[in-house]
Amino acid sequence: MPRNKATLIGLCAILLWGAMVGLVRGVTVSLGPELGAAAIYSAGAVLLYFVAGWPSLRDFPRRYLYLGSALFVAYETCLALSLGYAHSGQQAIEVSMVNYLWPSLTVAFAIIFNKQRAGRLVWPGLVLALLGVAWAQGGETLSPAGLMARVSDNPLSYGLALLGAVLWAAYCTVTTRLAAGRNGITFFFALTALAFWLQYALQGGWAAQGGEAVQIDAAALIQVLLAAGAMGGGYAAWNVGILHGNVTLMAAASYFTPLLSAALAAVMLNAPLSFTFWQGAAMVCAGSLLCWYATRRHAAPGRAPYRRAPSRHGRPAK
Repeated sequence: MPRNKATLIGLCAILLWGAMVGLVRGVTVSLGPELGAAAIYSAGAVLLYFVAGWPSLRDFPRRYLYLGSALFVAYETCLALSLGYAHSGQQAIEVSMVNYLWPSLTVAFAIIFNKQRAGRLVWPGLVLALLGVAWAQGGETLSPAGLMARVSDNPLSYGLALLGAVLWAAYCTVTTRLAAGRNGITFFFALTALAFWLQYALQGGWAAQGGEAVQIDAAALIQVLLAAGAMGGGYAAWNVGILHGNVTLMAAASYFTPLLSAALAAVMLNAPLSFTFWQGAAMVCAGSLLCWYATRRHAAPGRAPYRRAPSRHGRPAK
């Protein structure tokens, strides 16, 4: 496949994942956080089975199979529920911005735990990303009191999003050290779907419906399929780009996902966002890019610069 065509296909993955916040939020509004997430990851696992196949778990390092599975499922749970428990579409978008701390945290974890070499710009980049999240949450009033008021309105969603960012950074670090190049994404998705079905059942799922079968209308079904398609299609497109395209260009472009995701979600959820939110989102992107640049420029001679582990599994920032 021509390199330019493969790169373009890989960049399409960023567009697909950029739509995920709006799609996931729409499903969880229609079906509820647990049931909606269970449906999305079930459909996504089926799609990934046909796209990526089922991995041979015997070939996986045991430590990675157990630890990687736990971190992946925990992260996806935090992400989906943080969006599902948001009080409005606008808050879901604001909460999602907290999740985008993970690229900067991943670089920081790589430096601390994996001894990744990096320049001094990495720390200003991390600070800028943190400030960007705070700025995006401040609304029109950029004060600590205003920020705390917004977070205290829904501490569960914000807390889950922050925990998710830390968990995904940890997953990337663990994958880099332990995965030995194995791709377990289909298994991890199926495991995540099972976890959500268990959560739904334990919370009284069917009993809460009066013992009747859950009714999913056509609109909700379409939303589930679109969300699953964005995930599975994104993985497939990203893998093509990773194998045959310009990985450096794709990695750099992926750091603009927070802006793209917010823009698409704002349209899909009809949620107006303040100018200060867009400023904060731009700061998050800039901080992440600084961290990425610091690791690329100071890579050891003869050694590839740090690339996020999800590139092996087919996913950039989401």
